[in-house]
Amino acid sequence: MKVGFLQFKPVFGEVIRNFNRVSKMLEGVEADLIVLPELFTTGFNFIDNIEARSYAEPFKGGSTHEFMKGIAREKKCAFVAGFLEESNGKVYNSLMFVPPEGEDVLYRKLHLFDKGKKLFTPGDIPLSPVKYKGVKLGFLICFDWIFPETFRTLALKGAQVICHCTNLVLPFYPQAALVRAVENGVFIVYSNRTGAENRGGVNLKFIGMSRIISPRGEILVEADQTEETVKIIEIDPKEALDKNITKYNHVLKDRRTEFYDLD
Repeated sequence: MKVGFLQFKPVFGEVIRNFNRVSKMLEGVEADLIVLPELFTTGFNFIDNIEARSYAEPFKGGSTHEFMKGIAREKKCAFVAGFLEESNGKVYNSLMFVPPEGEDVLYRKLHLFDKGKKLFTPGDIPLSPVKYKGVKLGFLICFDWIFPETFRTLALKGAQVICHCTNLVLPFYPQAALVRAVENGVFIVYSNRTGAENRGGVNLKFIGMSRIISPRGEILVEADQTEETVKIIEIDPKEALDKNITKYNHVLKDRRTEFYDLD
């Protein structure tokens, strides 16, 4: 399976401009699956919930869904892309999985970061892998990473490739992702953004460093902190079915769950 990420610098609030930039960057690119950043259409640093709400859109029928569906069919490639969702009067930091054919899937960020708690409603969709081309994919958004239960839950449910849309500003995840891959025996494809957003007295600088990581913690391909790029690599998702660290150690079966009870 050919998987990849697209790393770029979205312009805050310029949705059509960001669509056009992504389209341009994907010219000539061939892949089975590509991950885009968190909130790639709008940017992240909203002043308040009212401003965020003004940019939010429905999952199906919204401009982002229509754009992603069109480009998925054109490229014959599945995409995972972050967007700002409005549903039943609530605003969610969400992503969509959009294959060229078949069912589109929605996921909402479970763990809100910093002032995101004031901007968005916490997600309410269970962690559940989706099968695409015979491969089980899991979905996460940015700060979900700091809770190891998210990756472990997806791994226990059979996920082979974790698709992770991010807007990372803290420096920890590029290294932590190596651990998450090893301890769960999964591939991780995470797409971060670059640049900065200084709005409402809050200055956010995004760290780039998008990566594709193997179940053995190997960095298969990566971007630097500032480049705008699309990087694709061939992986064998079957490698994520082998959960043995040694001949005698299995990262899931060797868990001593009887000792993890907090009572």
